[in-house]
Amino acid sequence: MEIGISTFVETTPDVVTGEIISHAQRLREVVEEIVLADKVGLDVFGVGEHHRQDYAASSPAVLLAAAAHQTSRIRLTSAVTVLSSDDPVRVFQDFATLDGISNGRAEIMAGRGSFIESFPLFGYDLNDYDELFDEKLDLLLKLCASEKVTWEGKHRPSIRNLGIYPRPVQQPLPVWIGSGGNTESVIRAGLLGLPLVLAIIGGRPVQFAPLVKMYKRAAAQAGHDVSKLTVASHSHGFVAERNEVAVEKFFPSTQAVMNVIGRERGWGRYDRASYDAARSPEGALYVGDPETVANKIIDLRKRVGITRFMLHCPLGTMPHEDVMRAIELLGTEVAPRVREEIARWEAAGEEEA
Repeated sequence: MEIGISTFVETTPDVVTGEIISHAQRLREVVEEIVLADKVGLDVFGVGEHHRQDYAASSPAVLLAAAAHQTSRIRLTSAVTVLSSDDPVRVFQDFATLDGISNGRAEIMAGRGSFIESFPLFGYDLNDYDELFDEKLDLLLKLCASEKVTWEGKHRPSIRNLGIYPRPVQQPLPVWIGSGGNTESVIRAGLLGLPLVLAIIGGRPVQFAPLVKMYKRAAAQAGHDVSKLTVASHSHGFVAERNEVAVEKFFPSTQAVMNVIGRERGWGRYDRASYDAARSPEGALYVGDPETVANKIIDLRKRVGITRFMLHCPLGTMPHEDVMRAIELLGTEVAPRVREEIARWEAAGEEEA
């Protein structure tokens, strides 16, 4: 069971002071967070790609590379790379470079993205949303599989037996499929035999169990070894020494962010009742003291089949020292609890339904 952190490097207004941290400062803070995550024994750190004012990381590979030489063990991934609006050759080269700098710790999490700003920015038509992803994923996987590539598509110039460099340390460079729970994307990941990341940020996490089973069925039908497949969760949360402290610290920025996105997408208002429901044992928020958060992660492994858990922290702008403390607690107290219980559970031969 792997435990890690993901961030979108947000620069939203501070809910108390109204101040907005600079992109430069937040980027430097995230490097510190990655270094600490490695130090306390977390397995993975992910950075999401966005192209709007309230997010600072339009180039996850560059940010991850800044932390690569200061870390030794933690895996470094995008969360996600918006592959539909990017050039797969450049994506591959950027992460192959990161893989070299980190000596084989880079990963690509490929997705369509939950925001659309990158499409007009790079000259793509949203009417081609699905077709772009399918075509570019096909090219990316070919780049990972072979040094020289011949490829032809509709939305990018063809490649005729050209070498793509640098080559990564890992063969092949890991590519994950990120999904918000779309059936088609889950089945695609299974058919391709690629690891799957589910954005479990609302509702009841147990509702994702059928999708995990669907993914594994598709993989088995395509002839892949299901025992080697990895399923990850990207979920919002925060850890503090005491439950009530975590709950009160995480609510203001969470409410602010959810209501901004909600206005953009036509969601209902996010209030304290919504928050309290989400942090309940059956909800999708992983907020509380180490024992509370660990128990929810253990439940997610046993009932849904998640084998990698990525805590998305912070959500919105929070004091850097609070985020650092949450990372420390996740690594030193939550992760050991989870690993010990899952190891015991697996040794006993128990499996999720």
